[in-house]
Amino acid sequence: MISDRAIVQIKHHEGVRLRPYLCPAQLWTVGVGHVLYPEQAKLPVDERRRYPLSLADNRTFSQEEVDAILKADLRRFEMGVRRLCPGGLSQPRLDALASFAFNVGLGNLQRSQIRMRHNRGDFDGAADGFLAWTKAAGKVLPGLVKRRHDERLLYLSPNFSKVLPGTVR
Repeated sequence: MISDRAIVQIKHHEGVRLRPYLCPAQLWTVGVGHVLYPEQAKLPVDERRRYPLSLADNRTFSQEEVDAILKADLRRFEMGVRRLCPGGLSQPRLDALASFAFNVGLGNLQRSQIRMRHNRGDFDGAADGFLAWTKAAGKVLPGLVKRRHDERLLYLSPNFSKVLPGTVR
């Protein structure tokens, strides 16, 4: 199970929004990066903006609702990480890989050097692989640099007392 400590770190990097909003990909999103309508992603980007927000979702979600949605979303990523990286999964490694997959998708984890190195038992190399994933649309984003450093530190951590969101830059 993804630890509470990792959930705090994911929330820190993703942000938490209690009201639905259109994310940069023009998808209705709420909470911690939860896409409300997966079918919306199948539309061309210019059509997504016109996708209606349902009356039931046009409200302020409670923190408890957002937390429950996040935990359900993270279960899928945990299962994916366990399937793709079956060996050598300490709690910190599971947490770091789930955070990474939550951000970039399980398909990108599957194709990544992080996974390949992890599965070969090259844990230091896998940790360094996080640092290659700092770009969006071809540009290095400071927020992704910070997140990848935090995920790397978490992955290498023998315990959580040494891992605090946003501490390693």
